[in-house]
Amino acid sequence: MEGEHLFWALAAELMAEDPRVVEGTIMNGRCLRVGEEFLALVDFRGSGLVVKLPRERVAELIAHGRGRPFAPAGRIFREWVAIPTADRGFWRALLLEGVAHVGPREAS
Repeated sequence: MEGEHLFWALAAELMAEDPRVVEGTIMNGRCLRVGEEFLALVDFRGSGLVVKLPRERVAELIAHGRGRPFAPAGRIFREWVAIPTADRGFWRALLLEGVAHVGPREAS
């Protein structure tokens, strides 16, 4: 439950800081979105934080042992990484990377 509590505390911070970040649903559970794009979810079958990032970043996190492939129903999602260990600073940094990836701000 620690991971879920941390995730939703970080979610509240992100939603307060960036109105594009909203709560949504994915795979019959709660998630975060940036507009219409999926951003992250937590504890899908014990996976910890699951966040959408560029493929290269996902591969880097997995190669360095910081993350695991996310493969619901056995199919690997190459732009998604699972971070099983709750870590406030690391999770927040990854969520911010995810926001930049899925919902870049429009040029003014």
